[in-house]
Amino acid sequence: MKVCMVGSSGGHLTHLYMLKPFWQKHDRFWVTFDKEDARSVLDGERLISCYYPTNRSLKALVINTMLAWKTLRKEKPDLIISSGAAVAVPFFWLGKLFGAKTIYVEVFDRIDKPTVTGKMVYSVTDEFIVEWEEMKKVYPKAKNLGSIF
Repeated sequence: MKVCMVGSSGGHLTHLYMLKPFWQKHDRFWVTFDKEDARSVLDGERLISCYYPTNRSLKALVINTMLAWKTLRKEKPDLIISSGAAVAVPFFWLGKLFGAKTIYVEVFDRIDKPTVTGKMVYSVTDEFIVEWEEMKKVYPKAKNLGSIF
């Protein structure tokens, strides 16, 4: 199985990295910001740099949508996993067009309110994971797997 791990650097990347017991067993590549923390954490991993800053930026959405189109056509991942933020949106929507399964992990610091990215990918996510039971009121089809920290 080929896995695309996509997310912003910083806390979102840390969140995804904590899923190492799963992703280390698979052929994988990462899509994140070309920043020192990402390069350090992902040393030795295959990294595709995306455009940033992404928050509420139409320019970033357009550029990262083109990147997602090219990357997904070339790489053909079976599964796309993200915990946010905005760079995940084009990868999830286009990933569905390419037949990939998607898993979204809502961030740990959201206990009872959705993130903007979570709301934007919820309808195209095959497995939507939350870390607090209260979040199932926000995302009814979500699965609460508890904290990954």
